[in-house]
Amino acid sequence: MTNPTPQPGILDITPYVGGAAPAPSEQKTYKMSSNESALGASPKAMGAYKAASDSLYLYPDGGAHELRAKIGETYGIDPAQIVCGSGSDEILQLLTKAYVGVGDNIIQTQYGFLVYALAAKSCGAEARFAPEKNLTADVDEILKLVDERTRIVFLANPNNPTGTYIPDSEVRRLREALREDILLVIDAAYAEYMEVPDYASGEQMVDDFDNVVMTRTFSKIYGLGGLRLGWGYCPAPIADVLNRVRGPFNVNAGALAAGVAALEDQEFVDQNRSFNREERDWLAQQFGGLGLEFVPSHCNFILVKFPDEPGRNANDILDFLKSEGVMVRDMGPYKLDEWLRISIGEKAGNRRLVELLSKRFGNDG
Repeated sequence: MTNPTPQPGILDITPYVGGAAPAPSEQKTYKMSSNESALGASPKAMGAYKAASDSLYLYPDGGAHELRAKIGETYGIDPAQIVCGSGSDEILQLLTKAYVGVGDNIIQTQYGFLVYALAAKSCGAEARFAPEKNLTADVDEILKLVDERTRIVFLANPNNPTGTYIPDSEVRRLREALREDILLVIDAAYAEYMEVPDYASGEQMVDDFDNVVMTRTFSKIYGLGGLRLGWGYCPAPIADVLNRVRGPFNVNAGALAAGVAALEDQEFVDQNRSFNREERDWLAQQFGGLGLEFVPSHCNFILVKFPDEPGRNANDILDFLKSEGVMVRDMGPYKLDEWLRISIGEKAGNRRLVELLSKRFGNDG
């Protein structure tokens, strides 16, 4: 007899590893490894979550009707075309499950979110990586990889872990060059941080085309990472497909309640965006002053490059910061071995980070 055998591609998956969290310690620690909200969640969202505890014995609304209506009102889109999930990760997984099979391929950029490739492999499909130019998505390189077996093109815009973006005109050029049967998925997890005029998060493209989906999350600027809440905006036929393959109660009641309250607290969102901008600009100035190369970011993190020198390289700095209670993100899984991704943290954490880096890269370092 033989043991149960998983489907093709499953054993090729290297499990995703999230940003490191500090171990219990008497030392003050700062987690700057997972791009979480530096200001936490809004008081309204926390209050709604606590209030939901009175009804834990009841199943949640399987259709997320109130939340979808509030998303539609907030972003000016049709609630009927919104599908909610356990984080936007679930929407990405469902899209791949529904539209990709054994022998197919998906395309993502060289330094795009690793979950796209994991989702493809879980379906027995190939993940193709389009080279980036200056750590930024390149439409022409993406199109070079398209063939008759391509089913989905994933584009994180702006991108994690680089913090770069491409303008709406380039995203539209990409869509115009794709076949009608190829799905373009725009992952706009960091869209709320964007403040440049040539950027568009993708809602209008979903309305304009039959093969574009946009995904969003509550984990970043809304500060609800622990609740795992996200959504996708899709053409109606694709929304119908996702509702057929998702679990009947895939979003828990606490997350639904907190999501509605978070959307009603746009004052908190504005405050979080403003804080992030100011602290990101301050950190960028400090990195430059220390002679460190970094990628100008539009998100709530900065990708920083470290020299190939003992004691000052990325691995040694990662260990040094960890020993001093500051957790940042190793970029080895993205094959960016000389780089570390540093989330914008609370003020005290940002200043502690710079204080520590100054010991290695300052005038006395």
